[in-house]
Amino acid sequence: MPAPPSKWKGYCEFNGQKTCNNKLVSARNLVKTANREPPFEEIFHGTHTSGEAAGNFVEDASVFDNAQGTAAGMAPKAHVAIYKVCNASVGCVESSILAAMDIAIDDGVDVLSLSLGGLGSVPFYDNPIALGAFTAVQKGIFVSCGAGNSGPDYATLSNDAPWILTVGASTIDRTIKATARLGNGAEYDGQTLFQPKSFFSNLLPLVYAGSNGNLSSALCAPGSLNNMDVKGKVVLCDLGGLISRIEKGQTVKDAGGAAMILVNQQTNGSTTLSEAHVLPAVHLSYVAGLAIKQYINSTYTPMATILFKGTVIGDSQTPAVGFFSSRGPSQASVGILKPDIIGPGVNILAAWGVSVDDKLPAYDVVSGTSMSCPHLSGIAALLKSAHPEWSPAAIKSAIMTTANTLNLAGEPILDERLLPADIFATGAGHVNPNKASDPGLVYDIHPDDYIPYLCGLGYTDNQITMIVGNKVRCSEIKSILEAQLNYPSFSIIMGSTSQYYTRTVTNVGPANSTYSLELEVPLALGISVNPCKISFSEVYQKATFSVDFIPQIKENRGNYSFAQGSLSWVSEKHTVRIPISVIFK
Repeated sequence: MPAPPSKWKGYCEFNGQKTCNNKLVSARNLVKTANREPPFEEIFHGTHTSGEAAGNFVEDASVFDNAQGTAAGMAPKAHVAIYKVCNASVGCVESSILAAMDIAIDDGVDVLSLSLGGLGSVPFYDNPIALGAFTAVQKGIFVSCGAGNSGPDYATLSNDAPWILTVGASTIDRTIKATARLGNGAEYDGQTLFQPKSFFSNLLPLVYAGSNGNLSSALCAPGSLNNMDVKGKVVLCDLGGLISRIEKGQTVKDAGGAAMILVNQQTNGSTTLSEAHVLPAVHLSYVAGLAIKQYINSTYTPMATILFKGTVIGDSQTPAVGFFSSRGPSQASVGILKPDIIGPGVNILAAWGVSVDDKLPAYDVVSGTSMSCPHLSGIAALLKSAHPEWSPAAIKSAIMTTANTLNLAGEPILDERLLPADIFATGAGHVNPNKASDPGLVYDIHPDDYIPYLCGLGYTDNQITMIVGNKVRCSEIKSILEAQLNYPSFSIIMGSTSQYYTRTVTNVGPANSTYSLELEVPLALGISVNPCKISFSEVYQKATFSVDFIPQIKENRGNYSFAQGSLSWVSEKHTVRIPISVIFK
C-alpha cells in the first residue's frame, strides 16, 4: 500500500465534521488539506470502483501492455459524486459511512454504490449501511453493495438487507495468461499481469519453499527464505497466511529467486488472479499445485520455467464464481435469499491512482466483490435512465429475473471447484444487462412493505423505528413471515409442514400478454402454484399468484442439507425467473 507523498499535509478523514489542522471542515467538502490541494486516496480503491461504474471511454488502456483495448465503465455518461469514508489507518468508521450516505441522499443521487463490507450479517437496526440504504430507498435511490470477500464458506456475506442489491463476484472471459512448464514437459496454465519480455524460457532449478517442513517458508513469509538455497531458482509458494501475493514474490526476490510459482490452497480452488508481481511469476490452481509438488518429489533435479502468453480472450467456463466471493444464506434474515446476483469481479482493469507500469493514464487489475458491486451500480443507473418510473425494487427485480444461469459453454455456472455453483454462491445468476432493460414482469416492493416484514423478524418497535425513520407499532400492523415479502426469489426453511406464500407481479412488458408457469422443483419438495397462467391487458397491471411448498419423504433428500430450484413465468417474448432455495430443518 503506497504511502501518501510528503506534499500531502493535513490529511484528515471525512467523518461528518472533523477538525483538520485546527480548522473545522464541512462534511460536504469531504476532505481538505492545509495547502488546499485535492484529497489523496491512499489505496485507490475508490478510483478503481468509480471507473468501473461510470468511467468514460478511454482508448488504448492497458497494464504492462496486457488487457489492451478501450476502457469504459458501465454507465460512461453518468455523473459521479464520490464520498470518502475510509482511510488506511482507521478503516471505515460507521459514523462516516452514515454521514456520507445522508449527504449523498441530500445531494440527490440516483444510485448509491458501496464497495464496503466487513460488518458481517448483523441485525439491520445495528448496521449503518442497512440504515442509510433504507432511507435512500425511501427516496427512490437504488443501493448496490458487495457481498464481501469471505468465501467460499457458507453464511459469510455482508450487506444482506432485502432493500439492498447484494452482489457476488464472477470471472470474465479474458485471462492474462502464463504457463508453468516443468522439466518433465507438463504445462499448467495460470495468470499474471507482469509479463517481462526479458525473461528467457529456459528451464531453471525448481524448489518448493515448504520442503523444509516450515509453514512460514511454505507461505513465503517475509524473511522465511533467507536460509534456503533459492538463488537463481524458480520457487514454489503456497497462497495464504494473511500474506499478500505481491509480498510473497518480494520475499522470493529478496532471497535471490529468479521466478515464483504461486499455487492455491484447496479453498481457493481454480480461481487465479492477474497481478503486478515484482518478479516473473504465475498464479496457478490448487490442482496444478498438487501436481507440481508431486513432480518435485519424484526427481532429484526438478526444473521449471514460466512462459508468458499475454492476453487471451474466450474462456468458455466464464462466468464462474470467484473463490473469495461471500456466500449465503443470510444470517440476519435467512428467509431472504442472498446474494441477489453475481457480476464481473475477478481480474478487472480500471483506473488507478498511480502508474504500476510507468504509463499514464494509470490502470491496474484488481479483484473483489468491491469490483462486482460498481458493475451492477452502473447497470442500475442505465436502467433508471431507461425507466425513470421504476422503483429501486423494480430495478432489482429486473436484474434478478433476467439473470443468466449458464456459462459461455452453455453449461451451469461453476464455482472455484469447477463444480456447478449453488444458489448461495450465485443468487439469481449472472447479470444480463440487455435483458434486464426489458424484463416483462417485475416484483415490486414499496418501502412501507418492509415494515410488516421487519415486525415478522421480531424486531422491537424502537428498532424498526430506527430503520424506517417513522414511529412504528407492530401491534397495529399485520406482520408477515420473511418469505412472504414480495421478493424476486424464495428462501424456504422447510420442516414437516407445508408453507403457503403469495407473490404479485407487475406487467412492464406488452399490454396484451399471457404468461405460463414453468417450474424447476427442488429435491424432496412438492410445489403447487395457482394460477398456472396469468394474462394482462394493460401495462402496469398487477397479478397475484400463490405458491404452496409441500415437504416430501425425508429419505428422498439423502444427505443434502438444502435444495434449489426456480419458478418462471414464460411468454412469447419473456422468461421471468426467480430462484428458490430450500434449507431442510
